[in-house]
Amino acid sequence: MAEQQQDGAIRGRARGTAPVPLSVLDLATVGSGLTAAQALRTTVSLARLAERRGFHRFWVAEHHSMPGVASSSPAVILAHLAAHTERIRLGSGGVMLPNHAPLVIAEQFGTLEALAPGRVDLGLGRAPGTDGATAAALRRADRLSEGADEFPQQLSELVRFLDDDFPDGHRYARVHAVPGPVQGTVPGGVQSADRPSVWLLGSSGFSARLAGMLGLPFSFAHHFSSANTIPALDLYRESFRPSAVLDRPYASIGVSAFAAEEEREARRQVMTGALSMLRLRTGRPGLVPTPEEAEAYVFSDIERDFVDGWLANVEFGTPDAVREQLNDLIKRTGVDEIKITAVGHGREARLRSYELIADAYELPVVTGA
Repeated sequence: MAEQQQDGAIRGRARGTAPVPLSVLDLATVGSGLTAAQALRTTVSLARLAERRGFHRFWVAEHHSMPGVASSSPAVILAHLAAHTERIRLGSGGVMLPNHAPLVIAEQFGTLEALAPGRVDLGLGRAPGTDGATAAALRRADRLSEGADEFPQQLSELVRFLDDDFPDGHRYARVHAVPGPVQGTVPGGVQSADRPSVWLLGSSGFSARLAGMLGLPFSFAHHFSSANTIPALDLYRESFRPSAVLDRPYASIGVSAFAAEEEREARRQVMTGALSMLRLRTGRPGLVPTPEEAEAYVFSDIERDFVDGWLANVEFGTPDAVREQLNDLIKRTGVDEIKITAVGHGREARLRSYELIADAYELPVVTGA
């Protein structure tokens, strides 16, 4: 029964004129002149707006040692969002499993499921979500390759903790993730009807193939690995085997998109993300710059080439233009859902972007949200 409910939760229906369900991926970005507290308040506002405007999910990501990103603890943020929303699905996009013990993640997301029954997604990645030194500090390990190499085993353990079904004789057979199914097996216990829906995330073929083989939903990071999008989606579909969770593939992609009333303003905002990404990739991570700072920055020829390449994979402009760009991307990839991330500076511009995209797709206003 729980598996059928997970399947139903995954297969959301498109709203308005959107060809597939639209969701939100938020990084809790911290802009120049702003604090992490302000950034996280904006994340709450975005989640409430997404719920009110009929977006299907709201996911947050795990990143570390990046001044411009406040989402280092997805479970903590999701617990806060659960208290400020009522219906929208909440999830991680994702939790970087090699950074954590599987039992810890099972307990955290079991707790989230108890706080927000039937609306929690556990998206899992195998990258560190940071640089090598920070990953070593997180994992207390010298050989970082161990985390990625052991990902399938870690995933298997995590799912068994979530389902509480280690076989007799296994060293963890008497270890239980709480909250979890074990509470329904003790005297007077009542079994919860739901458990978190498990997704695999990726920016290459490894997780695509694994997700297909396990019959799990898959989300690809198109917003920073667009050259691999089609190959990874093809590999996922070719590798897919029906499971208790899904009877057919279900793929989503993360997409950078920004809408404004005028194309010039949309470009000003996405240039803040471009400059921020340039600084990150060249070892100078910092806060997301203001539009004025981005306009004043003098790019070298090499830096301009990088920015032009990055902007080629961002859908931005007027609401109608963004809608057409997203529709074209959906058609080219054949995805079942898109998760929109809007990297700009400041609260109002980012909130307005999602509102305009919702209007462009005629997403209905959900009363009471």
